[in-house]
Amino acid sequence: MKLRMIRKSAGVALVTAIFLLVVLAGLAVAVVSLTTSQQASTSQDEQGARAYLAARAGMEWAFFASLQPGGGLVCPTVVSFGLPAATLSAFTVTVSCNAVPAPGYGNADPTLPDSTAGGVRITVTACNQPANNACPNNAPGPDYVQRVIEAQL
Repeated sequence: MKLRMIRKSAGVALVTAIFLLVVLAGLAVAVVSLTTSQQASTSQDEQGARAYLAARAGMEWAFFASLQPGGGLVCPTVVSFGLPAATLSAFTVTVSCNAVPAPGYGNADPTLPDSTAGGVRITVTACNQPANNACPNNAPGPDYVQRVIEAQL
């Protein structure tokens, strides 16, 4: 009688082993998938921080150019350039400058100082996949990163 019971329970171990292998394989696939997506997210976050720093560098260049004697940054204008070889070398910066009329422009009151003096709006766009050597790119790839900074003087 013992021989018959051993034969009936012999297949249970095999089924249990296969079940455990399937469950462990599923868990391994889930862990690999999660790790891959987190690495991609971290990479995109790092690229976003670099794009922001590239945009800030472009804004500092615009401020420097606007302070040069003889008007180094004449508005309206659009200037694009790549950054030097370093951690930001993959980015292109596009600086655009537009004149902004002062409030009440056209209704100048001579009793108010600078009532017709306008300002300047500087927009800096930094991206890692420029289109025609300028940002933004209207047809970017999957790893496209862009940051925009604006300032009004």
